[in-house]
Amino acid sequence: MRFKSVLRFCSPPARPSCQDSVSYKLERSLHCSFLNTETQRSVVKHYRIARSQQGASTLVLALFVIAILVTAIVALVFGHKLGYQRGYYSMQNETQQAVITSKESLQELKDLRVSHKIATNEVATSKQELEISLANLKELRENQQAIMVENRQVAQLNDLYAEIVSEKGGMPLQILGAKIEPLPENAFEYGFDIGMLASDGKAKRLNPTLTLLDDDDFVEVPLEPVSYTIEGVTRIRGRFTMPAGFKPLQIKLNLKAAGQEVEQLYDWKLGAKVDNMPLSLLDLPDVDESPIEP
Repeated sequence: MRFKSVLRFCSPPARPSCQDSVSYKLERSLHCSFLNTETQRSVVKHYRIARSQQGASTLVLALFVIAILVTAIVALVFGHKLGYQRGYYSMQNETQQAVITSKESLQELKDLRVSHKIATNEVATSKQELEISLANLKELRENQQAIMVENRQVAQLNDLYAEIVSEKGGMPLQILGAKIEPLPENAFEYGFDIGMLASDGKAKRLNPTLTLLDDDDFVEVPLEPVSYTIEGVTRIRGRFTMPAGFKPLQIKLNLKAAGQEVEQLYDWKLGAKVDNMPLSLLDLPDVDESPIEP
């Protein structure tokens, strides 16, 4: 802050007379001396005020600079601490993730080893099964070949027997075996083995009839097919459903072929209880074509 000091100069008064000249000079001298003293005091006072204000400004500036430095240092320390914490936590998370990834990789490697071992065992087992299957297939082919040879031999022998029997008048029409078995849903399976050989050695037509009898009524069982060709042994097989409320006492089988007729009555009685019987006819296998044991 600047201060302007104004000096007041004494204007020269009008010339006095000689008597007053001395007193005038003396008063002027005293007056000017007083003015000079007051002026100096005012200047010193203003200087001291200026110095005081300048010192206060310097102190404020110093405090401001110190505050800025303190703030910068605090911000630097806080930023360093925050960055360190973030870096530490980030590195810790990365380390944990790396450990987890390493564990997962080790587990996957173990799983791959186990899978490889299982696959190796499966391959070895498959090779063994393949070898066993090839051996069984070879054995089946050999057995099939042996059976074919045996069947040809049996057929050749049967032809020889049939020729001999035909030359001696043939074999009359006869029933070799019969059976009736219960099925689910009130159904039954029948089977008859019929034998006949004509004297001329040729095949003949066979017409069978199957009838269910009670005291008053009878029910004819539809056969499929209705006729057969017989030249040696013929097997009649099929299934039928018992009519509701009908309880047969006998079953009659009638056969006609080449002018011969055979009729046989059987008492209606079922055999022993069939275990593990299917619940439906749809679950049954095909009709058994095996020879009936007498």
